[in-house]
Amino acid sequence: MKGRPDLSVKVAGVRFSNPVLVASGTFGYGEEYNALIDLSKLGGIITKSVTLKPREGNPPPRTVETPAGMLNAIGLTNVGVDRFIKQKLPFLRRLNTRTIVNVAGSTVDDYLKVVKRLNRCKGIDMLEINISCPNVKEGGLAFGARPESAYECIKQIRDHTSYPVIAKLSPNVTDIVQVACAAEEAGADAVSLINTLVGMAIDVEERKPVLANITGGLSGPAIKPVALAMVWKVAGAVRLPVIGIGGIFNVQDALEFILAGACMIQIGCANFVDPQTTVKIVDGLNRYLKERKIKRITDLVGGLRTG
Repeated sequence: MKGRPDLSVKVAGVRFSNPVLVASGTFGYGEEYNALIDLSKLGGIITKSVTLKPREGNPPPRTVETPAGMLNAIGLTNVGVDRFIKQKLPFLRRLNTRTIVNVAGSTVDDYLKVVKRLNRCKGIDMLEINISCPNVKEGGLAFGARPESAYECIKQIRDHTSYPVIAKLSPNVTDIVQVACAAEEAGADAVSLINTLVGMAIDVEERKPVLANITGGLSGPAIKPVALAMVWKVAGAVRLPVIGIGGIFNVQDALEFILAGACMIQIGCANFVDPQTTVKIVDGLNRYLKERKIKRITDLVGGLRTG
């Protein structure tokens, strides 16, 4: 095949040069990786969660390595929306890639205040809404735990921003498809999944949890089969673009998610192991398409043969 394959993807009117994004919370605000990789080779950067006020997060220890993955209980540590706009966004504006800001909150009003501030800013392409956050008005139950609360959160945000909205879904629910359908009904432009699974590690000598928070979010290759199944189920149930997350470490992993129905993928835990993972996957997707004479990456989306 002559020329390079077309890796570009369009989601909610936003064109990405390729389908490879970095997952929120694993890449800082982008600048932290600037000396390690060519950021312009990424489809886009998703910032760590931005909240209304600065957050110090949970006490240490906050991370622990597990078989085929890691647990983290960082606690949404971030500089807050005002400092993000003043100190972090200027760098992101200069990059030749897309910027997606992840937004978190403890109440719907928190989300709306952050979104309204961001709505006045230039240099943002999309918002990713972390509905895995505990809703303090509902006794700590995550916004994304029930279709009704997911709908209410996303609907309010959709009504108060001009940016495309991605609903980031939690796997720690009874039926993720119902939550995805609720996000679609509420006006989300896309869904991303999965966020981390709840996990735990114990020090048998001390007879204590390893994490100060007791439990944390499990990520890495250990969760890939769960994530793949959920992506496949959701992609078959909604008309929205689906963005796959969960244990993607190489080009084969990325292709599995794309075949399952994801039009884009996010790299998270792998950034800690090899900061070059993202660009290696972009190069690998190019090679895969070229060797098989496939013109466009979009031709593979949802191409899983189950019959």
